[in-house]
Amino acid sequence: MSISAAGPDDSVSAGELSARYDKFVVDLLGGIAYGELSAFEHLATDARHSPSLADRAVLGKMAVAEYGHYEAMCAKLAEMGMDPELAMAPYQRMVDAFHDRTRPADWHESLMKAYVVEAITEEFYAAIAEHLDESTREAIARVRTSDEQVAVLTKLLKKMLAEDPRLSSRLALWGRRLVGEALTQVQRIGAKHSFLVGLRPDATQEQAAADVAAILVTLTRNHSRRMSQLGLTA
Repeated sequence: MSISAAGPDDSVSAGELSARYDKFVVDLLGGIAYGELSAFEHLATDARHSPSLADRAVLGKMAVAEYGHYEAMCAKLAEMGMDPELAMAPYQRMVDAFHDRTRPADWHESLMKAYVVEAITEEFYAAIAEHLDESTREAIARVRTSDEQVAVLTKLLKKMLAEDPRLSSRLALWGRRLVGEALTQVQRIGAKHSFLVGLRPDATQEQAAADVAAILVTLTRNHSRRMSQLGLTA
């Protein structure tokens, strides 16, 4: 597999660097795959609490898309000769715990969770994908939520807030909790699975942590912008 980062130096052989990179990619795709499968399950469950059939269809369509993303990641892992279930296994407990901590209380919180968490997760993986080979970048790009779905979700949230202004303070607080949990989750996954360490021969855990920290700054700024679009304080 080609490596887009710097080439090997005297202390790291090409074979060792390639093996390190491949392990990194498998870890990354395994994390994305389980995240998409879990998102599918929770969106499908949340859709049952929709106030109307039209609203149910919105989350239902998003759930179907998430399952398609899961299948795409599994196909990529299989193409690499990896067992998708084994690649996903290290993430199961961590991702499940995240969803347990961020269980929506009602339909309004379900929509906000979809709006906040999906965007942050996708932006995190897209930022990492910039360092990867073209084939892997393209595979990760295919799991992004469509612009159409984002627009529909944003329109629903704006309509909901306009109809009941009392929701603003509660959903602003819920959004802050979600972004805090999501960013903490990113840090945990990065630390546990050494994201970015495999991309260059001189990489260290400290350098990888600094890279992840820089990504978090961008994620936080983008989240604030999205909340402002809803008229809410991040």
